[in-house]
Amino acid sequence: MSDYKAPLRDMRFVLNEVFEASRLWAGLPGLAEVVDEETAAAVLEEAGKISAGSIAPLRRSGDEQGCAWNNGRVSVPDGFAEVYQAFADGGWVGVGGEPRFGGMGMPKAISAQVEEMVASANLSFGTYPMLTAGACLSLNAHASEALKTKYLPNLYAGVWSGSMCLTEAHAGTDLGLIRTKAEPQDDGSYKVSGSKIFITGGEHDLTENIIHLVLARLPDAPAGPKGISLFLVPKVLVNDDGSLGEHNALSCGSIEHKMGIKGSATCVMNFDGATGWIVDAPNKGLAAMFTMMNYERLGVGIQGLAQGERSYQSAVAYARDRLQSRAPTGAQNRDKPADPIIVHPDVRRMLLTMKALNEGGRAFSSYVALQLDTAKYSEDEVTRNRAQELVALLTPVAKSFLTDMALESTLHGQMIFGGHGYIREWGQEQLVRDVRITQIYEGTNGIQSLDLAGRKIVGSGGALYRLFASEIRNFAANASADLGEFTQPLNAAVDTLDELTAWLLDRAQNNPNEIGASSVEYLQVVGYTAYAYMWALMAKAALGKQTEDDFYVSKLGTARFYFARLLPRIQSLSASVMAGSESLYLLDAAQF
Repeated sequence: MSDYKAPLRDMRFVLNEVFEASRLWAGLPGLAEVVDEETAAAVLEEAGKISAGSIAPLRRSGDEQGCAWNNGRVSVPDGFAEVYQAFADGGWVGVGGEPRFGGMGMPKAISAQVEEMVASANLSFGTYPMLTAGACLSLNAHASEALKTKYLPNLYAGVWSGSMCLTEAHAGTDLGLIRTKAEPQDDGSYKVSGSKIFITGGEHDLTENIIHLVLARLPDAPAGPKGISLFLVPKVLVNDDGSLGEHNALSCGSIEHKMGIKGSATCVMNFDGATGWIVDAPNKGLAAMFTMMNYERLGVGIQGLAQGERSYQSAVAYARDRLQSRAPTGAQNRDKPADPIIVHPDVRRMLLTMKALNEGGRAFSSYVALQLDTAKYSEDEVTRNRAQELVALLTPVAKSFLTDMALESTLHGQMIFGGHGYIREWGQEQLVRDVRITQIYEGTNGIQSLDLAGRKIVGSGGALYRLFASEIRNFAANASADLGEFTQPLNAAVDTLDELTAWLLDRAQNNPNEIGASSVEYLQVVGYTAYAYMWALMAKAALGKQTEDDFYVSKLGTARFYFARLLPRIQSLSASVMAGSESLYLLDAAQF
C-alpha cells in the first residue's frame, strides 16, 4: 500500500494558472485581506503535511477496528482522538469559518482542497470536521447573535463538534414526512422529541460536546416541508458562562454496521424531550439547512474525488513496479524477466481514465467553489446572482458526477492490482467500499439527477443551463487557434447538450415521466461536458509551457486522452435519454 502524497502541484496549477483565483479574491471584500496566492500555498502545504503524515496512517487501522457502541457511548478507533486534537489545534476545523468567532476565514476554493486532502488520507476521519463545518455554516447564516457567540467559537476550535440530524426511519429524501416534535417552553427554549437515523458523528469521544442541529415540527406547523423548523440541541447543556452543565435528554441508541467508512460513527439518535433552541424563524428549517447543502454536497463530491485520487496514486505506483509479460511492441526492460504492467494498453487506459477524471474533477470542484465564494462575498448584485445561479445548476452535478466517476476510478485501481486489489493488505478494496457511500448520502445521485433535470432545467425553462452553456461558448469563441483541437469537440459537446436540453424541455410538457426517466443520463452528459470545459481551460493554461517541465506535457497528454476517449461517451448517453420513458413502463409492478 503506497503512502499518500497531497497533489499540491496540481492544486496550485488549478487555482493559480487555470482560474487565477487570487485575482478574484483580491476583488472580493471579506477575502482580499485574508488570502492571497502565498497564503493559499502555505495553508495547502501545511494541510498536506498533517493529512499525509498524521491522518493517512490511521486509514486501514480505523477501518479494521471501526467504531464501538457501549451503553449509549461511542468510541472511535485508536489514534483518532489524538490526531483530531492536533488537527483542531492547528485550526483546521475552522479553516473556512467566520473570523470574528475564531475561524480562519479561508475561501471555499481553499477549504475544498483541504477537504480533498483530508478525505484522501482518511475518509472516515474527514467526516467529523466536515459535519462540524456544515453545522457552523447554518448557524453562522441563520442563528441569533447570542447562539453564534455561545457556540461557534468552540465549534471552530474543535473543542466541540457538530452534527446534522435530518433523516428519520420513514423519511429519507422526503423530509416533509418527519415526525420529530418541538414543544415551546416559557423560557424561550424547546423540548425536542423524536428519533433520527444515519446521523454521522451523532455520538463519539473526540470532543467534550456535540452540537446537534435537528429538524423538527412545532405543534401548529403546517404539513409538509413548509412546516419544518431547525433546532440547536447540545449533547451537554452549556451554562451562561460557557461552562458545561448537565447531559441533555438525548442518547445514541445504536450505531450502524456499514460496508465502508467504518471509523465514522453513523448513529441512531433519540431525543427524549431534549432542550434546544430554534435556529432562524419557525417553519424556516429547510431554508437554514439548504444554506449548508450547497457546500456539503460539493464536499461529498470532493470526498469521492479524494478516493479516486488515492486509488490513482496507489495504482500508478504499482503499475510502475509490477512485472508481468512483455509490451506488445517487444521487451522494454531487457535486463528483467518481464516489463512493468504500465506498458500494457489496457493498464494505460485505466490509469489515464483515472488521471483524466481526477484532474478534471479537481478543476470542476474548484470552479464550483469559486462560484460559492463569488456568491457569498461579491458586492455586485449581478455578479452575485450569476454565481448563485451557476451554483444552483452545478451543485447536483458536482455531488453526483464526481462520486460516480470516483467509483469508476477506484474500480480501475482495484483492477490494476488484480488479485491483490481484492485483499486488504494493499488498500484498494477499502477505497471501493468507502467511496460507495458518497453516491448515497447527502441525497442519492438519483435524487441529484432529478433535482438537476426537474428543478434546475425544466423548472427554469432552461435558463440556468443557457447561462453555463453561453460561458463555454464564449470561451471557445475567444480561444486562440492553437486550442482548436480542444475547443472544436467542446463546441460539439455543447451542441449535443443544447439538443438534449431542448428535447427534455419539450417532452416534459406532456409527459412528466420523461424528467425522471432521462435525469441520470442527462446529468452524466452535463458532467462530461463540464469536464471537457475544464480540460480545455487546463490545456490553455498548459499550452506553450511544455519545455518548462513534464507537468505540462502530462497535462496536455491527459487532455487529449479525455477528448479522444472519454468525452465521446455522451453520444450513447444522449441516445438513451432520447429513447424516452415508454420502455420503463412496459411492465406493471407484478411483472418485475
